[in-house]
Order: sequence, then structure tokens, then C-alpha cells
Amino acid sequence: MIGRLRGNIMEKQPPLVLLEVNGLGYEVYMPMTCFYQLPKQGQEAIVFTHFVVREDSQLLYGFNDKQERALFRELIKVNGVGPKLALAILSGMSAQQFVSAVEHEEITTLIKLPGVGKKTAERLVVEMKDRFKGLNGDLFTNSSRSSLPATAVQSADNDTEAEAVSALVALGYKPQEASRMVSKIAKSGADCETLIRDALRAAL
Repeated sequence: MIGRLRGNIMEKQPPLVLLEVNGLGYEVYMPMTCFYQLPKQGQEAIVFTHFVVREDSQLLYGFNDKQERALFRELIKVNGVGPKLALAILSGMSAQQFVSAVEHEEITTLIKLPGVGKKTAERLVVEMKDRFKGLNGDLFTNSSRSSLPATAVQSADNDTEAEAVSALVALGYKPQEASRMVSKIAKSGADCETLIRDALRAAL
């Protein structure tokens, strides 16, 4: 089990980051709420990981702290929720926002996330409420809706918008829906991460 990586960020292609550790490059999928907080390319980062092994693939999922990883691990225990859907859920809202939505039984908020229907949202509320009781840390006791971290604004063009659309598709949105989400919030001077963040926030 690979539980933690410390290395230099070689590439950032939301929601994927390439981390070089002692000459080895690890591809790590991260929720966008974690991705926003990564250092710039070329700088060092510490990522807590969850390793998923399947017949046809081996994937690493990364998080900024152990509490976010703990929430991801509890999410994938819910019936019908796999790693890809858990990644999408934690990309659409921060861990604190998700905890708040579950505790306040905000079904309408949860079903706005890609891949989450009414039945899945109801299952999340029922099962995750019980799971929160067995978890420790500020993440699971602070239900305040914190705002997503801001990112620096850089030059934006059609390629940036296309990259943002591609990232949303990777998170589970349909291509047409992703394009509509990005075009709705697109603005001159916004970088890819800003477009993704704004599109996800507008979707909620």
C-alpha cells in the first residue's frame, strides 16, 4: 500500500498530477478541492494517497491531509460509490461542505453532483451520517461551509477552456454538459483551475 508521497510536481493536468519521487513518476488523481491547493509546477508537495488495484488498472488517489483521505475511504464503502464517483463528489464540494450537506440532509445539493441520483444521495446521507460518528478530527466536527480556495488568475484562451472541459468530463460530467458549464462562467484571464472551480461552484 502506497500511503504517502513526497516529491516534485512535474505536471498538473486536472484532476491528474505527476509527482516525481526519487526519479520515479507517480500519476495521482486528486479531487479538485485538493488540486487547487497544490504548489506550483516544479515545487515540492506532500500527498497522502489511497491505492486502488483492479484487474485492469492500478490507480493512486491523492489528498492534502489524512482526514480528506479518510473521508474518501468511507465514501467508497457506500454501496454504489466507487473511487471515480467519490473523486467527483469531493471535487464538486469540499470535505467540510460534504459533511454539512450530509448532516443537514441536503439531498437537492447532493444530486447536483455528477453521477449522484436521488437514491444515491439518500444512501449517502443515511450511511455517511453513521460513519461520521466513528471518525475523528476537525474535518468531521466542523460543519461550516467554507469557501473554496482561490487560485491565481493567469492568461486564458480556447485551449484553457478545452482543458477545463476535459477535466470535468474526467470527473464524470457528460461532454455537452461540461462545455455548457465552462462556457457559462468563462472569463478572460482565468486559468484552467479557476474555470473548473467556478464551473463546479456554479453547478451547486
